[in-house]
Amino acid sequence: MLDVEGLGAGYGRIPILNGIDFSIARGEIVGVLGHNGMGKTTLLRTLMGEIRATGGSIRFEDEDITRLAMHRRARLGIGYVPQGRDIYPQLSVMDNLRMGEIVRRGQSAVPELLEYFPLLEGLLERPGRALSGGEQQILALARCLAGRPRLVLLDEPTEGIQPSIVDQIQAKLAELAAALDLTVLLVEQNLRFIQALAERVLIMQKGAIVATIAPDQLSDQAIVDEYLGI
Repeated sequence: MLDVEGLGAGYGRIPILNGIDFSIARGEIVGVLGHNGMGKTTLLRTLMGEIRATGGSIRFEDEDITRLAMHRRARLGIGYVPQGRDIYPQLSVMDNLRMGEIVRRGQSAVPELLEYFPLLEGLLERPGRALSGGEQQILALARCLAGRPRLVLLDEPTEGIQPSIVDQIQAKLAELAAALDLTVLLVEQNLRFIQALAERVLIMQKGAIVATIAPDQLSDQAIVDEYLGI
């Protein structure tokens, strides 16, 4: 579904991504791990089109999208849940969900999403700023899915979330990936979370993919120390 070759990107004259290469098959959940500042968020923002690629190529379902605008990538079926959630704080939960549907045509996906996320049904008129961190993360995920993406780019969904909500998000992501045939690229620092969901894990160091490991290898402290130092 996604093929990335030699991808470079950065901020101004500061390079961050240095020749990223990887592929994701349809229906696969792939994790990305690395220290802060290694380029994980920059990678997702470049794949989404928020940051311009300075080299290499991005192909989505065999179409070159390297130079496509962000909204056109969304219409092709790429969804993005950014770090920090980035919901619209002044809008109601319902209006946040409707904003997620702007990129798609046809019947609203909101009724179906409320079946998957019953927590939101009692919050539809509440402004986003009044939600807890966990509720905001669930809303951000539901808003992304309202656009019916086939590929979801998910940036640190457990950040600042209490453990009980993390467990709920983990279970819900596994359920949704199967039910909606989603492909997911998951950036995450929570080893247990990424180990439970990912089929393989890409290790990033200094803007490059330096290794691909199996999730069960995250239980090996020697490997964690070698690649992550944690």
